[in-house]
Amino acid sequence: QVQLHESGGGSVQAGDSLRLACVPSGRTIALNPMAWFRQAPGKERDLVATTNWNGGATYYSESVEGRFTISRDSATNTLYLQMNSLKPEDTAVYYCAVDTRTNYGMTYVTPEFDYWGQGTQVTVSA
Repeated sequence: QVQLHESGGGSVQAGDSLRLACVPSGRTIALNPMAWFRQAPGKERDLVATTNWNGGATYYSESVEGRFTISRDSATNTLYLQMNSLKPEDTAVYYCAVDTRTNYGMTYVTPEFDYWGQGTQVTVSA
């Protein structure tokens, strides 16, 4: 079993920055890809960014590329999402997830992530 706990959300103004963190516990996920997703009210949960086991490979959705940075602490496997130049359309609940069935590679597809955190709310005002 794996537990994921997100933190760092909040209410900010457009143009501000936030840094989300996702702390894992339970069995090790050192070899598994991790990702950030977000879900706005009335919309589907969408992939924001994903990274491989050591953070050496990353992928971003077009809507956040150049503004957000995903990173991973190799010692603790804590996952981070640095969000800069926030926009009102970034408002959503942000979730971290891990795909424990993949080692070393990348995962891009929502159903392949088998453990999820509870989410942290990010609200950006104009």
